[in-house]
Amino acid sequence: MSGDLTEGMESSKGDPKVLLILNVVLSAIFAYIVLWLSAFAGITTFSWGQYATFTLLLIVLTFVVTRE
Repeated sequence: MSGDLTEGMESSKGDPKVLLILNVVLSAIFAYIVLWLSAFAGITTFSWGQYATFTLLLIVLTFVVTRE
């Protein structure tokens, strides 16, 4: 039975809408954490413009790296 499950998981590409939402949410969380930590360490200051730019950059980078 586990062979059937593994085969099904490997052949499934997933729903693109769900993958897009996950990409946006996880990229936004990661961008916030990185920018907050860099502001905490005194490397840069946190701004919403930087946050939006970094989030969009991560979304596009993830799309480019994972497309087939």
